[in-house]
Amino acid sequence: MGKIAIMGAMPEEIEPIISKLENLKETQYAANTYYEGSYKGQDLVVAYSKIGKVFATLTATSLIEKFDCDTLLFSGVAGAISSELSIGDLIIADGLCQHDLDITAFGHPYGYVPEGEVCIPTDAALRTVAKEVAKDKGLTLVEGIIATGDQFVANPERKAWISETFKAHALEMEGASVAVVCSSLEIPFFILRAISDSADMDASFNFDEFLESSAKISADFILSMVEKIN
Repeated sequence: MGKIAIMGAMPEEIEPIISKLENLKETQYAANTYYEGSYKGQDLVVAYSKIGKVFATLTATSLIEKFDCDTLLFSGVAGAISSELSIGDLIIADGLCQHDLDITAFGHPYGYVPEGEVCIPTDAALRTVAKEVAKDKGLTLVEGIIATGDQFVANPERKAWISETFKAHALEMEGASVAVVCSSLEIPFFILRAISDSADMDASFNFDEFLESSAKISADFILSMVEKIN
């Protein structure tokens, strides 16, 4: 296996992974920091993109084109729009779509532009590895469509519309742009998300505390995948 890229959107999502790397080297590139190192003999390049589709596109492209990564694993948090999902659940994307992409005025479906796809599938082999890791750890994984857009969606009507239109289980702000990049460059990719907010949220919920705890669980999961891919 060549170099594996591990990507998140926020520093908290990659910090537990960076802390486990050996021979750590930092590179500044395109207004971002890339962390190169190894984990149990496997070369990794880790970065957080910052939030949103444009930054995620830039970071995913840089990991592949500048750092020569040939597999990309994304770890982060997402909001639930499926009643199947509760806070802390893990979802892996079998496909990703852009819920805020709209040229329906020209007769196209939501999420579609010419020469593009409404929903881009993730790598089946990497999903199989993830299911093996989940089984080893006694964790439940939900597999479903994740919808991406450049907006934090809090409106229940909008969530219901995205769920119905794209048959999506969860919402976030980076995954589909990573999917476009990896699909175009023929790079196998995988998206793991821990559910950080859901329809039945408790008002006492502390996002910062959740982010820290879920990042550790997700990091452990991703690194276990690295061992199996290796």
